[in-house]
Amino acid sequence: MRIRLINPNTTATMTRTMGESASRIASPGTHITATTPESGPVSIEGHFDEAISAVGVLEEVMAGEREQVDAYIIACFGDPGLLAARELTRAPVIGIAEAAFHMASLISTRFSIVTTLGRTGIIAEHLLENYGFRHHCRRIRAAEIPVLDLEDDGEAALSRIIDECRRARDEDGIGAIVLGCGGMADLTAEISEAVGLPVVEGVTAAVKLTEALVGLGLATSKFGDLAFPRPKAFTGRFEHLSHMPARD
Repeated sequence: MRIRLINPNTTATMTRTMGESASRIASPGTHITATTPESGPVSIEGHFDEAISAVGVLEEVMAGEREQVDAYIIACFGDPGLLAARELTRAPVIGIAEAAFHMASLISTRFSIVTTLGRTGIIAEHLLENYGFRHHCRRIRAAEIPVLDLEDDGEAALSRIIDECRRARDEDGIGAIVLGCGGMADLTAEISEAVGLPVVEGVTAAVKLTEALVGLGLATSKFGDLAFPRPKAFTGRFEHLSHMPARD
């Protein structure tokens, strides 16, 4: 099984960290390829960043289709471009927020999200509503650290994340914590040990859900809104997308 893990930001060290975390949890016979777009934001910390990054995600999916990979993971907690990516392929496409919510709901009746910056909390709220998990989530908390601090000042960032997770444990009445950033992929075990609660991280959760879908032979439906895009003309910088061949 070949899974293409797409980091929607362009920070190569973060891509490598997520790829290594995904490979460690993958089953024997699953090969993870971690990729990042050629162009886009170095970190994703708001609606504007997500909108720009979605184009790179879609280009990575198109590249994966040429390589005939079996599934895709969008490794940003905002799940940018998720539904558009599903239009481009029959292969399963999993967003890490969606995966984390599913896993957390299977092991607890209530969870809290601990993310990087408070300004991204509204994005998580929108996803909870769209995916049907709003009643499972007690609170969205932020450690108020820039995403790139996970790479550049890892020890200090980890300390602040653990402190916020402990507050969630003590104040929110929860059974589990969801980490709200793909850049936290390698911190799960350390945070869980420090906090004493199950900690769900989306990159690794998505690997296991993806393996399950491929193993069950379940593909993205091509009926309704996730049918392949209609061929049409694009202009300017997107002219290369014009008249993509129709697929049945």
